[in-house]
Amino acid sequence: MDLNSASTIVLQVLTQATSQDTAVLKPAEEQLKQWETQPGFYSVLLNIFTNHTLDVNVRWLAVLYFKNGIDRYWRRVAPHALSEEEKTTLRAGLIANFNEPVNQIATQISVLIAKVARLDCPRQWPELIPTLLESVKVQDDLRQHRALLTFYHVTKTLASKRLAADRKLFYDLASGIYSFACSLWNHHTDTFLQQACRGDEAAATNSLERTLLSLKVLRKLTVHGFVEPHRSAEVMGFLHAVFERLKQFLECSRSIRAENVCRDRLEKTIILFTKVLLDFLDQHPFSFTSLIQRSLEFAVSYVFTEAGEGVVFERFIVQCMNLIKMIVKNYAYKPSKYIEDSSPETLEAHKIKTAFFTYPTLMEICRRLVTHYFLLTEEELTMWEEDPEGFTVEETGGDSWKYSLRPCTEVLFIDIFHEYNQTLTPVLLEMVHSLQGATNMEDTSAILIKDAVYNAVGLAAYELFDSVDFDQWFKNQLLAELQVSHNRYKPIRRRVIWLIGQWISVKFKSDLRPMLYEAIRNLLQDQDLVVNIRNSCAMCIIFLNGFLPVDDFEFRTDQFLPYLESMFTLLFQLLQEVTECDTKMHVLHVLSCVNERVNVQIRPYVGCLVQYLPLLWKQSEEHNMLRCAILTTLIHLVQGLGADSKNLYPFLLPVIQLSTDVSQPPHVYLLEDGLELWLVTLENSPCLTPELLRIFQNMSALLELSSENLKNCFKIINAYIFLSSTEFLQMYAVDLCRSFCELLKDITTEGQVQALKVVENVLKVNPVLGPQMFQPLLPSVFKGIIDGERYPMLMSTYLGVMGRVLLQNTSFFSLLLNQMACELGQELDQILGNMIEMWVDRMDNITQPERRKLSALALLSLLPSLNGVIQDKFCGIIHVTLEGLYDVMTEDPETGTYKDCMLMSHFEEPKVTEDEEPPTEQDKRKKILALKDPVHTVSLQQFVCEKLKAQQELLGEQGFHALMETVDTEVVAQLQEFLQGF
Repeated sequence: MDLNSASTIVLQVLTQATSQDTAVLKPAEEQLKQWETQPGFYSVLLNIFTNHTLDVNVRWLAVLYFKNGIDRYWRRVAPHALSEEEKTTLRAGLIANFNEPVNQIATQISVLIAKVARLDCPRQWPELIPTLLESVKVQDDLRQHRALLTFYHVTKTLASKRLAADRKLFYDLASGIYSFACSLWNHHTDTFLQQACRGDEAAATNSLERTLLSLKVLRKLTVHGFVEPHRSAEVMGFLHAVFERLKQFLECSRSIRAENVCRDRLEKTIILFTKVLLDFLDQHPFSFTSLIQRSLEFAVSYVFTEAGEGVVFERFIVQCMNLIKMIVKNYAYKPSKYIEDSSPETLEAHKIKTAFFTYPTLMEICRRLVTHYFLLTEEELTMWEEDPEGFTVEETGGDSWKYSLRPCTEVLFIDIFHEYNQTLTPVLLEMVHSLQGATNMEDTSAILIKDAVYNAVGLAAYELFDSVDFDQWFKNQLLAELQVSHNRYKPIRRRVIWLIGQWISVKFKSDLRPMLYEAIRNLLQDQDLVVNIRNSCAMCIIFLNGFLPVDDFEFRTDQFLPYLESMFTLLFQLLQEVTECDTKMHVLHVLSCVNERVNVQIRPYVGCLVQYLPLLWKQSEEHNMLRCAILTTLIHLVQGLGADSKNLYPFLLPVIQLSTDVSQPPHVYLLEDGLELWLVTLENSPCLTPELLRIFQNMSALLELSSENLKNCFKIINAYIFLSSTEFLQMYAVDLCRSFCELLKDITTEGQVQALKVVENVLKVNPVLGPQMFQPLLPSVFKGIIDGERYPMLMSTYLGVMGRVLLQNTSFFSLLLNQMACELGQELDQILGNMIEMWVDRMDNITQPERRKLSALALLSLLPSLNGVIQDKFCGIIHVTLEGLYDVMTEDPETGTYKDCMLMSHFEEPKVTEDEEPPTEQDKRKKILALKDPVHTVSLQQFVCEKLKAQQELLGEQGFHALMETVDTEVVAQLQEFLQGF
């Protein structure tokens, strides 16, 4: 591409590519795409985006195309790679002038230079770093800033390389330029502080930008540029200087107004200082040892004493708390159980920590956390009044909540309390005891303190297990506090129910549950929405924790049933009342919990919810996470309703259809829950409807995904087979077989096992049509057997599939045998002999008793026979038979005779206790199908006897005697013991 003639053309096309008119835009993009691989194209782009007289949008687009080209064509091995000559020219052009006037374009140029540096520096581009170091010294403000910006992006990119050779190069670079980087940072920092003191706002802002960039460079060099940074005096000197600079910057912030532009950059710089410390601690905990004392003194001083008043801001407090937490929790600083197993570095760090965290220090931290940082703020209380739902969403984990101060303080409290619980438990208990008795409703401060202390007791529940008699506290005080109806007491009502939720899995007697249910029911009638929603949150925790045996706590359905109707009704009313997606999701979650725990007992009360869910589904079209919550609720509803869930099909089936259709964008969010709902719908369906059958059209695309959802897909296919195999297979067997043939080529061995279990079920349920419909799959199964598949579970499944064909469709097995003989070019008898031999040899791979009995029945079905191969393998067949008898025969202690324990004669509805889940419709179908399965209807003992007698009649007494002599006498004796009475 000739540069002179091409520049005009490329410039014209780039201009068209910035158009808003798609008729102009699309052809231009196509043309640019074609030029991407043309020699000289990137040189033209370089000339365009470095020409400051051209339109900014055109130059911006040129930079982006250049940057994308680096990713695709800069590497030597890339298709259509750039020539070395052009790359040399481009590298020189990129660092010729650092004078880009537009900030956004300057940033993009810095990023693309860093991309080239990642691939070429220092070997192909040794001049890059020296050029940058010289350029950051120039007096011209613009060039200095752009060079410093590029220096940062290059350093950041090189620091991110992880190969050993690249790490070595970066270590060399860091040691070579570290002193210069420190000097540069100190220069810009001193300049900023002087200008800030003089009140020169414009100059200070420019200097602060350079301070920030040079500090970013030092952060990367310090954290990633040294193997043992504590051995470098310069590194440790810089880190100690960070504390002094932090103090200077914090003091400087006093004189800069909040609305000042410089204030924002100043706070970012202060946060960056803390990130340097946090990153260094994370990457080099032992090198950080000499900084532990100073870090703790600094952080505790600013966060937990008056020193921070007037200078600290929220993000800085969060960073300081994170620094304390990382030191407290750091495993490198925790000695082993046996001191002699600990390293000297660990012991030294632990000694420094122990010396710092004295009783007075810990007590002050604990008290300040609880009585200062845990307190509800004026802003939060106002939000409670004006936007109760918004307050609840924020408090229970909204997006902004996780970045705020409150969760950080709570995590720090938990970590410190866990580490120093013996010291802090008396401190917290003293705070609790000071709050006993009535609270003055006019004293807002006292109410907020009580809320904060109760919060602390809830967070430290596991640590306080042996120190708090929670049952007595609940009966004597907490229960009464739940009944205080004064409007100002609502923070306590909200906190107490949360507190109970925290302790429910730690220590709470079962006998107290009815009292708790009564209190919850009363709270659900609270007119304050926040208390109401908070109650539902706590109720959710209670339901989630209370049904697992934790110590002496167990859920009993009979205790809860008297409250079920009223609670379900109140929760449903709350669901209708709230408007935020997050709160609707939470209330739905609680309703699902209730439904799951009481199961079929829910049926009389779900009518209103069933009628409301279609409306809620329609309203939540733009809120996929709420739709996930609806899907979960439907799953539990279907399980609770059982066969009656068929009445939900007009709403339920379209929901399943949408959720599992991979051509619909929402499937990304809904698929997992949609598949679960599809499965439970089938399991509880009394019959197969045309609409339910039609949904299976979604399955082909789902199988092509080969995702983590395959297991549920196989379960769904099995459910259709059990529901109505003939109707289902007639419509979908061809497509299903094709999908399985493709799937088995790509999935794991475990996946193959799951897929072939589906085929095994088809053959079990429909032994006539099944083999014909899945005929394309069976040769690979047969071949897997005779080749001696090494993976035991897969071999076991192969034998299960072939056992079904051999036992239940002999004519098809003969056709398959002939097909395999032709395909493998071997004699039919040789193929049959190899199969029997491998079957006998790998019988131990089969662990399921049903499948072991099936193998015995299948091999015995080859008898009686005059076939020489079968008679040669007779000994092996008898061995498999004897193993099967040992698996299934049980001795009657009264008569001394044996009987087959797998036999089923008739179907009985199982008796279900109150605490057991009733059988699903699918469970019943499986029982009925088992009554037609030879494994459960044919006595192995009798089958052996009949087959041996038939073989004896066929061969005659002498021939049969000779055949039996091929079997070990001990095996014969054991076989005769099982066959007594036949």
